[in-house]
Amino acid sequence: MIPERAHVIMKAPARRKIATVVTAPTAAPHVLPTAVAESDIARRAYELYEQRGCTHGHEMHDWLRAERELRKSI
Repeated sequence: MIPERAHVIMKAPARRKIATVVTAPTAAPHVLPTAVAESDIARRAYELYEQRGCTHGHEMHDWLRAERELRKSI
């Protein structure tokens, strides 16, 4: 049984061929380009952590700073 507020997209698979092609959505402006990987951000954030003297409590700031720096370098 389907709840009242549920939105049913398809009850049964389509059996006919379609002429249109579905493509992936384009990247939104707030999404990092594919050239910047999480591993690159993590590496730079760890470098910033070491420069800070390995003090805890600034991990989020280091991560965001690393992300900003890598975005500017593209």
